Amino acid sequence: MTLPVEVRPAESAGRRALWLAVAAVVMTLALPLAGIVMAIFALVTSIRAIRTLRSIPKPAGTAVVGVVLSAGALLISIAVTALQFYFGDELAAYTECGRGAGTIASQNECVEQLERAMEKKMPFLQPGQVQFPFPP
Repeated sequence: MTLPVEVRPAESAGRRALWLAVAAVVMTLALPLAGIVMAIFALVTSIRAIRTLRSIPKPAGTAVVGVVLSAGALLISIAVTALQFYFGDELAAYTECGRGAGTIASQNECVEQLERAMEKKMPFLQPGQVQFPFPP
């Protein structure tokens, strides 16, 4: 004897895809590396929702928005994660400098050191071009 399988209604597939895409955007802003995983999950869910909604006569607008949001979150999280890995040593040195900085002047010196270190890793920039509007 088999038990009946409860299937979620196809109408809610678009909303689920949109909510997962929004969660991927939030995760990307909080933890970019985890945002990659969440964005891939949201992208797959959104694409499956589009297929499901097209198989029945329902509009797939929310699922399409889910694809756009999750693809954007995926691109941003990949870019931010790559930058974090590329500038990992410089950011670690900035963190150590910031821990020992007790005054505003010494904190500004740490920011200056970070800017100069980042300029050295980017040969296409002229010295003094990297300036943060506020401390990272």
